[in-house]
Amino acid sequence: MQPPSGNVTFLFTDIERSSQLWEMHPQTMGRSLAQHDDVMRAVFSGHNGYVFKTVGDAFCVAFGSALDAARAAIAAQRELAAAAWEETGPLRVRMALHSGEAEQREGDYFGRTLNRVARVLAAGHGGQTLLSRVTAERVREKLPSEMELRDLGERAAERSEPSRAHLSTRRTGPARGVSAAAFARGLPNNLPAQVTTFVGRAREMAEAKRLLGTTRLLTLTGPGGTGKTRLSLQVAAEVLDQFRMASGSLNSPRCRTQRSCRRRLPMPWRFAKNATAPPWTH
Repeated sequence: MQPPSGNVTFLFTDIERSSQLWEMHPQTMGRSLAQHDDVMRAVFSGHNGYVFKTVGDAFCVAFGSALDAARAAIAAQRELAAAAWEETGPLRVRMALHSGEAEQREGDYFGRTLNRVARVLAAGHGGQTLLSRVTAERVREKLPSEMELRDLGERAAERSEPSRAHLSTRRTGPARGVSAAAFARGLPNNLPAQVTTFVGRAREMAEAKRLLGTTRLLTLTGPGGTGKTRLSLQVAAEVLDQFRMASGSLNSPRCRTQRSCRRRLPMPWRFAKNATAPPWTH
């Protein structure tokens, strides 16, 4: 396949926590990485993608069509999610797309456009596919019905960064496995960033999300140190798209009575005065 030229859409990928996975599973990570590579190459070649570089576990792919690139990203995420993995568990891959002109030389590409897609990729999390505003506008009206774009905009601390949109399938919504406050970045929230990966507790997660859909107040109880706060934050992050107005965390060690709790609610609630029944963690 000939490298695309002119105005090209670039797709960059990267495995989340790959270095940690190598340390934790040195015997099986090599096979998981080979499986990942096979999936990626098959999907990209099937969508007219030109793989012009791999760096470790990262792929750099060029497409002549922004829509082909978007379809390839969704197809790759689906294949990775459906695959059977060894001890490493599912490999969670962040992906980013940006379109523009680039200098082509000896099968490789250079220029500001590639720097921009790398910046978009750095803002993503495993399981996410982020599009720059330029690419999002090119595909917005052409996406098939099972795909959707959700504008993430710019955070106050990143005004110099490109606006971004999250690409997903309507059936699955945000990718499973996004850590607390990861997918939440583009929606009103004050969920604290988590420095560790949430592992296990699938039964508790499923039950908490089920109950949250049936009540306005859900309380998690148990001895201290059993992970109630961590579980509640993860649940809040994963159901965030169901409460699009707001989600948040209320840190209230002195909240012992109804009156004292009411006094503490307005501060985190202030950014979502019109929200209806958002999930709050306490």
